[in-house]
Amino acid sequence: MGDALGLIETKGLVACIEAADAMCKAANVELIGYENVGSGLVTAMVKGDVGAVKAAVDSGVESAQRIGEVVTSLVIARPHNDISKIISHYKIIE
Repeated sequence: MGDALGLIETKGLVACIEAADAMCKAANVELIGYENVGSGLVTAMVKGDVGAVKAAVDSGVESAQRIGEVVTSLVIARPHNDISKIISHYKIIE
C-alpha cells in the first residue's frame, strides 16, 4: 500500500457523507470505502498522497463537525502493506 490513508469516524451516516463529500472536493484523493462500525458510528476512508490526504481529512472533519459529531480522524502517511488485510473488509466504493 503506497498511498497515505485517511479516515474520519462520525456519529451518524449524514455527517459521514458530509465528511466524504468535503474530503473529495478539498483535495486529489480517492474515496475507497466506508464502514458501519456499530452504535451509529460510520467511518469513511480515502487514499492519496500524504499532503492531499491531510488536507482532505482536515476539510472533512471541519465540514462534518458543522452538522454532526466527529468521533475521531486519522492520517497514516505510510501504512504497512498488511493494513490491506483490514481494509479489504471495508465496503469498497466502485
